[in-house]
Amino acid sequence: MPKQVSLVLLEDYYDYLIVERRVAKTTAESYVHLARVHLEYVDTHQLSCDTVKIEHIASFIADRAENLELSRRTQAKNISALRSFYRFLCDSGVRDDNPVKLLDAPKIPLTIPKAVSYDAVDMFLESIDGLDDPILAIRDRALFELIYSCGLRVSEVCSLRVEDVRRQEKVVRIIGKGDKERVVPIGDISVEKLDEYIRDARSVLAGNHIHEKTLFLGRRGVKLTRALVWKRFKQYCAKIDLDAKVHTLRHSFATHLLRGGADLRSVQELLGHSDIRTTQIYTHTTTDDLRTAFDQFHPGAHPEKTEAE
Repeated sequence: MPKQVSLVLLEDYYDYLIVERRVAKTTAESYVHLARVHLEYVDTHQLSCDTVKIEHIASFIADRAENLELSRRTQAKNISALRSFYRFLCDSGVRDDNPVKLLDAPKIPLTIPKAVSYDAVDMFLESIDGLDDPILAIRDRALFELIYSCGLRVSEVCSLRVEDVRRQEKVVRIIGKGDKERVVPIGDISVEKLDEYIRDARSVLAGNHIHEKTLFLGRRGVKLTRALVWKRFKQYCAKIDLDAKVHTLRHSFATHLLRGGADLRSVQELLGHSDIRTTQIYTHTTTDDLRTAFDQFHPGAHPEKTEAE
């Protein structure tokens, strides 16, 4: 395929993902990147998009998995992305069938989201206050308080605008995956830290960027990147020897709600999950807690011990 034709095709594919499929911008970019790599592979092997067969797709996935040492989960994501690309080619009339439909994704073992205790979250948040730079300390405390208070994804918190946070009503408007909107309540502590950030720190960080609408800003007065949020999080974790990722705060939010008695459907809405089966993963964690409590306190759990006593 000529390079110019390939570029036009990829541009059309990006528009298709954003406009018709309504996927997030970051997802669209990663899908287009994989499509570009795949087209290069197709061209190298003297094939074309309209003649590629399932064995060629399988070979591409296998080679990529081996060369990049990809996990099963990433391989499954690659297959899903290619399935989307070939669906686009079918819709565009480039070919009549989608060969990736016939390709099975590798089985992914169920992984239980890691959550930490409320005390560990509290210790993490308190560790931020000891930062030498008080402006960054105020920003970071408000940032991570909000992630935990609302169960936000890093991409969601980085994209928040000032107008999305209605502090008087104690709610925040979130644009999640696929541009799906949800409104989530904010806890009192988080509102307090947001008030402090907006009052004492945000204008300092904004500097000359007085028209910047993004809520959380970096030193240069522009939107925080996900990479910087991850970096800051790891720095604070290192101070208290906490083994966690930023997403752990979101996992902990969900787990703590379920432990407190929240119903699964409400937690699904708060997290912005389109499928409740995704939320159900968190019930495995709370089931383990119930098993521990049962084993420890129920006389029927260890009858031989009761009889001995």
